[in-house]
Amino acid sequence: MFEKILIANRGEIAVRVIKTAKSLGYKTVAVYSDADKNAPHVSIADEAVLIGAAPVGESYLCPSKIIEAAKLTSAGAIHPGYGFLSENSEFANHCENEEIEFIGPPSAAIDLMGSKRLSKIAMLEAGVPCIPGYEGQEQTVEALVREAKKIGFPIMVKASAGGGGRGMRLVHEASELEAQIKTARSEAENAFGDGELILEKAVIDARHIEIQVFADKHGNVVYLGERDCSIQRRHQKVVEEAPSPFVDDSLRQKMGQSAVQAARSCNYVGAGTVEFLVDDQKNFYFLEMNTRLQVEHPVTELITGTDLVAWQLNVAAGQQLPLRQHEIKLSGHAMEVRLYAEDPTNNFMPQTGSIHRWVPAESEGIRIDSGISATKNNNTKSAQVVSPFYDPMLAKIIAYGANREEARRRLIRAVEDSTLFGVTVNNNFLCEVLKAPSFIKGEATTGFIGNDFTNNPSLAPKVPGSIACALSALVSYLKLGAKHGQNKEQAHALSGWSNTGHSPWPYHLKSGDHTWQLSLEHNDDKYVISDDQTQEVTDLELVFISSDTLCYIHQGIRQSCIYQIADEKIFLRLGSEYFCFEDYTHSENVSEDKVGSGHVIASMDGAIIDVIAVEGTLVEKGQTLVMLEAMKMEHPLKADVTGIVESVNISTGDQVKLRQLLVTIKADNPLEAEG
Repeated sequence: MFEKILIANRGEIAVRVIKTAKSLGYKTVAVYSDADKNAPHVSIADEAVLIGAAPVGESYLCPSKIIEAAKLTSAGAIHPGYGFLSENSEFANHCENEEIEFIGPPSAAIDLMGSKRLSKIAMLEAGVPCIPGYEGQEQTVEALVREAKKIGFPIMVKASAGGGGRGMRLVHEASELEAQIKTARSEAENAFGDGELILEKAVIDARHIEIQVFADKHGNVVYLGERDCSIQRRHQKVVEEAPSPFVDDSLRQKMGQSAVQAARSCNYVGAGTVEFLVDDQKNFYFLEMNTRLQVEHPVTELITGTDLVAWQLNVAAGQQLPLRQHEIKLSGHAMEVRLYAEDPTNNFMPQTGSIHRWVPAESEGIRIDSGISATKNNNTKSAQVVSPFYDPMLAKIIAYGANREEARRRLIRAVEDSTLFGVTVNNNFLCEVLKAPSFIKGEATTGFIGNDFTNNPSLAPKVPGSIACALSALVSYLKLGAKHGQNKEQAHALSGWSNTGHSPWPYHLKSGDHTWQLSLEHNDDKYVISDDQTQEVTDLELVFISSDTLCYIHQGIRQSCIYQIADEKIFLRLGSEYFCFEDYTHSENVSEDKVGSGHVIASMDGAIIDVIAVEGTLVEKGQTLVMLEAMKMEHPLKADVTGIVESVNISTGDQVKLRQLLVTIKADNPLEAEG
C-alpha cells in the first residue's frame, strides 16, 4: 500500500499524472531540474524536490536522485511517465530493492521488450507475426551488410534499444547501406548508450497501428482497441486517432488477441502498447512493445470512457482490472496532435525561448494536456523557458466527436484557436495535415508526409503578407508609440480615436530576414498603411483594441487577431498562422547576418558531439563541419562558402549557446563571402 506518489517526469505527462493521482486521494511529489523551476508540474504537486542541473544526465535520468527524492518525501510509489526512466529495468529493480512501488511492468518485461532484437525473437517464439529481417548477435558492419543483401532492399536499419525514430534509417540502395549503418549506430549509442542494430524488410506505405493492452497482478489481460499512428515524420508520430479508419472488427480482434498474447508471453503488468505495421492487404507484423503509458493514450481514454492513469495506479495497488474484455466498448472517434516547439519551414528545427502567452482553446469535445504556462503579468523574468535540454513537445491537443469528421473539424478549430507566443510552433503544419484530402478520406499511410505532403505551403519559408505587416504596424503605433515619446496628438491617438489626421508616420519592421518600411496615416478610426517599397496599400478600420485583441474591418469583413508585445517584439496570431515582428522604428539600423559569411554558428543551444572541421584544411560549400545535438536530435552545421578553415573554436563535448561562433572559414573567392 502507498499513500504518496512521486512522479519521475516533467512537462505535460507529469501534470497529467499528478491530476489523476490527486483525484484518487494520493499525495503527490514532483521532481524538477534547474531549468524547470517555473514549470507547472512543480507548482501543482503537493511537494517538489530539486534533483539537479538542466542536462537530463544530471537530473531526470539520474536514478539515485529520484530514489533519494522519494525517500526524502516518504513517497511509497514512483510513476515514471514516459521517456526518461520509464523503460529502465535497473531503475525498476532499484525501486523494488528500496521497497518503493514502481508503477509499471516487472523489470524482466522491460528488459525483454526494450531490445528490439530480443523481443522479436520472443514474439516469433510466441507465434506473433513479425517482419522478415535479421536479429542476430553478430553486429559487425560486414555482417549487417551481408544480411541486408539477403533480405533485399528497401530495408530498415533500426536501433535495438530506444525509440522515437532515433537510430532508424530507411535504405533504398546497397551503396547507401554502410554509411547509414554507421550513422544509425552512432545515433543509437549517443541516445541510448547501445549501438546494437536489427534489420527488417521495409514495408512501404503501410499503416502504423498500435494496440493498447492492460494487465493486472492477478493474470487478467485485456486490449482497449487500436490507435492509428500512420501520420509520421522521421518515424515520430504527428497525428494519432482511435479507432483506425482502416481497421475493421475482424482485424481489430486478431490484432488485439496477438497483443494480449505478446503481453502474456512476458508476464506483463500495467499499461503497455504493442505496435504493428499493417500492409494494404491487412497483413500485420509486430514492431515493438512499449512498456509504459504512450503519449497518445488520451484518444483511447476518450473512445473507451476510461482513465488509464487511474488504472495504472489501481493495478499498482493490487486491484484487479475494472473491466473484462467483453465489457470494453468503443464509442465515437478521437484525434490527437502534438504541439512542438519547432519550425516546419526550416526542416522542423527545434526552437528555444520564453513562453510569453499560452491560452489553450476551450470548446465542446476538446481536451488539451500541456506542461507549459505563460509569463505572469508580462514579467519576462518569471517566464517559462523552452530549453534545448528536453523534447520540444509542449502540449497535446485532442478532440472527440460522434464520428471521425466531427473530431477532425473540432481538432482543426482547437489548434487554430489555441494561442502560444514566444517560440515558433508547428500549429499551421498540423492544420494543413488535418486538411489534406488523403487524410480526410482516411487513406494516409506512413509515407504520407514524405510523399504526398512535401510541397505543402506550410513547409515553405513564408514572408508575412501585407495584412500581417499592416496589423503589426498598427499595434506598434497604438501600443508602443507612447513609450517612444510621440507628441500629444499622437499620444491621444493611442486610444485609437482621434478627430484629426496628421502626416504619415514611418515604421520600420523586421520579421526573420525580411524588413519592411511602412507609412501609417489615420483619420478617426480609419488607418492606411503603405509599403514604401512595393507601394502596396492596406486599409483598416479599427473597431477596438484591448490588452490582447485587435478587432478591425478589412475589405468589409470584421475580423480580429490576437497579439502580444514582449521584449520590443510584436506577436500576432491570424487563424492558425503566427507572426513575430521587431519594431526598429525608433532604433538604429540593425545589421543582418548575410548568407555566405564564412561563419558557422550554433543553430540552437546544445552539445557538440563531433567536430569534422580542421584548421588549415580546404572545405566545400555545403560540407558538414560540426554535429550539434539538441532536443534529442543531431543537427549538421555546414559551411556556407568554399574556402580554408581559419579557426575552430569548439571541441567535442562542449556545450554551446544559440548563435555562438563555432568555426570561421576564409573564402577562396572573396566575392562569395558577403559578410
